[in-house]
Amino acid sequence: MSRRAAWLDVLRARRDRLLADPRFQRWSLRLPIARWIARRRMRALFDLCSGFVYSQVLLACVRLDLFRRLADGPRTPSDLAAATGVPRASLDRLLEAAASLRLVETRRPDRYGLGPLGAALLGNPSVAMMIEHHDALYADLHDPVALLRGEVETTELGRFWAYSCHAGDTALDAEQTAAYSDLMAASQQMIADRVLAAYPLRAHRRLLDVGGGAGAFAVAALEANPDLQATVFDLPSVAERARRTFDEHGLADRARAFGGSFLDDPLPTGHDVISLVRVLHDHDDAAVLRLLRAARRAVTDDGRVLVAEPMRHTRSAEPVTAAYFGFYFLAMGQGRARSPRRLESLLRQAGFTAIRMHRSAAPLLVRVLTARPSRTADPGSDPG
Repeated sequence: MSRRAAWLDVLRARRDRLLADPRFQRWSLRLPIARWIARRRMRALFDLCSGFVYSQVLLACVRLDLFRRLADGPRTPSDLAAATGVPRASLDRLLEAAASLRLVETRRPDRYGLGPLGAALLGNPSVAMMIEHHDALYADLHDPVALLRGEVETTELGRFWAYSCHAGDTALDAEQTAAYSDLMAASQQMIADRVLAAYPLRAHRRLLDVGGGAGAFAVAALEANPDLQATVFDLPSVAERARRTFDEHGLADRARAFGGSFLDDPLPTGHDVISLVRVLHDHDDAAVLRLLRAARRAVTDDGRVLVAEPMRHTRSAEPVTAAYFGFYFLAMGQGRARSPRRLESLLRQAGFTAIRMHRSAAPLLVRVLTARPSRTADPGSDPG
């Protein structure tokens, strides 16, 4: 350890002892600058304690369809109570809570309208689906210590993401894959727009979207690039949904879907770009390396692999990637959000080079990496 690092440890230890001292806490509230800092920290600590309650206020608003009811203009609490079937006194409590969270806001006397966060949520129905989906996450986190110790045999998220406990199993039927496919498809359009803005596919002619679900990203790519052809590779029951999606969008002549396990089966070849959109973070390192090596063997020599997902060490997004995704994937039973540096290491191990990060307009939601196959590296055999 360097002398500088040792001194920093000493200073931080002193800081921690000072902040934990009740006498210092009382003293800090007497001085204007110290009081401002202390109040901010008190608020941050209380928000950590109250986060679950805030999320349940949001869930109640979603389940009562409150934001849609306010979309056409302000309404009185009495109107909303009658529309939702919630007693007026209880609805007043919900509206006050929602207003404090900027989900709704007071307008004219005795009226409420959409708040800035409620309006944003109304424009993103996939977020409402995620809010409903969090019931499973909250159930799994009722005893976080037991989850951390590995004492929980089965989880709600493990059952929901059926492939998490059947890695490589292509036998999952349509019923087992329907719920998570619907959830992913609902949010994919928003993600696809960000990915394609960060890395337009104009230079490519054939796209292979691995783990592409019901085909939402492939459709967005095809509609943005009239000369592009696309293939989705996912579990057989999911690939069938992608075929229906292509038919519905009139793209069956430019798109196809194949069923298989991307952890066990060879990927279709002849594509000059292979996309992995929110796929790698669902899997542990060994599976990720196996998939990347399969992509290295499948992509054309002048092609690219595209990795798009939330990543660790994203400025202002650490609570999302480290805390939220960290415990989400713990409950799911596999996967983790990775830093760009860790993804770069895995890509190099798999035989890729010229790794580049592309600017994303919404890095909290998704960041985008591309890499090209090394002309000298051997992708190697799968780790098994």
